[in-house]
Amino acid sequence: MVRAVVGACWGDEGKGKVTDMLAENSDIIVRFQGGSNAGHTIINNYGKFALHLLPSGVFYDHTTSIIGNGVALNIPKLVEEVNDLVSKGVPTPHILVSNRAQILMPYHILLDQYEEERLGKKSFGSTKSGIAPFYSDKYAKIGIQVSELFDEEVLKEKVERVCEQKNVLFEHMYHKPKLDPAEVLKTLDEYREMIKPYVCDTATFLRKAIKEGKNILLEGQLGSLKDPDFGIYPMVTSSSTLAAYGAIGAGIPPYEIKDIITIVKAYSSAVGAGEFVSEILDEEEAKAMRDHGGDGGEYGATTGRPRRMGWFDCVASRYGCKIQGATEAVLTVVDALGYLDELKVCVGYEINGEVTKDFPTTVELAKAKPVYETLPGWKCDIRGIQKYEDLPENCRKYIEFIEKEIDTPITMVSNGPGRHEIIKRDK
Repeated sequence: MVRAVVGACWGDEGKGKVTDMLAENSDIIVRFQGGSNAGHTIINNYGKFALHLLPSGVFYDHTTSIIGNGVALNIPKLVEEVNDLVSKGVPTPHILVSNRAQILMPYHILLDQYEEERLGKKSFGSTKSGIAPFYSDKYAKIGIQVSELFDEEVLKEKVERVCEQKNVLFEHMYHKPKLDPAEVLKTLDEYREMIKPYVCDTATFLRKAIKEGKNILLEGQLGSLKDPDFGIYPMVTSSSTLAAYGAIGAGIPPYEIKDIITIVKAYSSAVGAGEFVSEILDEEEAKAMRDHGGDGGEYGATTGRPRRMGWFDCVASRYGCKIQGATEAVLTVVDALGYLDELKVCVGYEINGEVTKDFPTTVELAKAKPVYETLPGWKCDIRGIQKYEDLPENCRKYIEFIEKEIDTPITMVSNGPGRHEIIKRDK
């Protein structure tokens, strides 16, 4: 059976924890898109980890972790992550990397940094990890595929062509030093030796595993609102964050994805620029929520940047669940809200004097004002509670209010950062 774990909104919803938990009963976990530009925080018996490229099920010795063809493969980062895990006592993970994955190059990172510098105040809030230049090259057909590392003639010709094109930008647009094709080839020689042990035709491997009845988890990065087609364009990422893309990014038939578990956060948070209707603009109020949130606060797993905080957004979350095709939802970090006397919930957007419950395009979103309902808080710590019926009444009412608004069954409620701090609901 193939299941996908994806985010409902801006990312940072807690997909890593849920994937880590579900991986216990899975055989294969696949990262199908994105790169090392975002991270998943995992807390388990080995300690606390921020994963960036590795799938979140990498901690089990019975699982195979796959970097799919849709991923922006930063080879040094991948090797660094593996070494970091092993140095902390995690068993050496079994990893396979798609021979069709494309390589994120150092010049992609430089181009990302230079473009953000050039844009100044109009920048996209990029993590400067090279993601947009990487995917630009992929679709411009000048990316370097893993399989090409093993053909010196093909590689040399491509590197010369790429450097010729990139150096126009480096020299004349950004006024920076030009690329040296010999140095780029030397880097790729090093990358070949680093990645060689992991390379595999992962699409064929996965289709065989499906025939054998293996349990497969597809792990998405970021969330629905960062999708380049259906998100808050242009303040989005450069690969599709939707479960549907999991079929392409892993190389499996779309009809094999039977369950789409969409992770929904009990409040809103976002890193980087972009429209955020339910954002808490009072910095003291936002800081209180940020510091109570997650484990150690709401700060980016990759960048360390403080996340922008907001009240739960029913409009965005319902849209996110629908665009993902959610079969079920997991509500996370509910435990972080126990300090509040009351909670606001954004139930609609007012745009040009009219209230809508439908999530609009970015142009309209920029005009939207939140319409709130207020619910009573539960004013206690709910960590350690294992049964849904043992949660405070106001906490259950909050969960059930959200469930009705997002029109998706909430099958699990996370009440702590640990792997098994999660309440399963009978539906």
